[in-house]
Amino acid sequence: MLRNVLGSVLALLGATAAVWSPFRAWYDGRLGRYYEVGELFTGHGVTDARSALFLSLFLPFLVAAVLTLVGVALRSRTAVALAGLIVLGFTVLWMVRLGLALGELTVNGDGTGLGWGSLAGLGGGLVMLLGAALMPGRRARPTPTPHPADTAPPAPYPPPPDTRYDDSAPTRTWDTPPDTPGPRPPDQH
Repeated sequence: MLRNVLGSVLALLGATAAVWSPFRAWYDGRLGRYYEVGELFTGHGVTDARSALFLSLFLPFLVAAVLTLVGVALRSRTAVALAGLIVLGFTVLWMVRLGLALGELTVNGDGTGLGWGSLAGLGGGLVMLLGAALMPGRRARPTPTPHPADTAPPAPYPPPPDTRYDDSAPTRTWDTPPDTPGPRPPDQH
């Protein structure tokens, strides 16, 4: 129970950091919501053009946050881990594409270089993965094992003696009840 609560809280904190990160400076004071997601997959790489909010890095992070909420609600480690990988993947892909476009990535104390937004993206993805690792996940419901008395076939009645070929066997008349239950002729009254 404690692991599930701790894992869920960490996953939700990571998702919050991920969704918050595009509204912070990612590089040289430029907000993450101004980087278009499509630029990460083109040959040109990251450009100076500004993007609309739902075409920016905000979109995959929002999808990851919704996936985290669903994963926490369903106690699905897989969904939370996938959301963490989405956030980490897009953040690292952005760093690679920006590094290729600029030739370098720097971290400076004067506010230039990598900013808090990119750190929040990385940290949010890692915290989401940590939350997924801590969550025990859903356990498969055990199939009930039937009680042996419920599954054992009923004990068969012993067969009546075969008197067709054996003259030494006692003959049975229909007037006397049989030792074992069996078919009885209809009453002839």
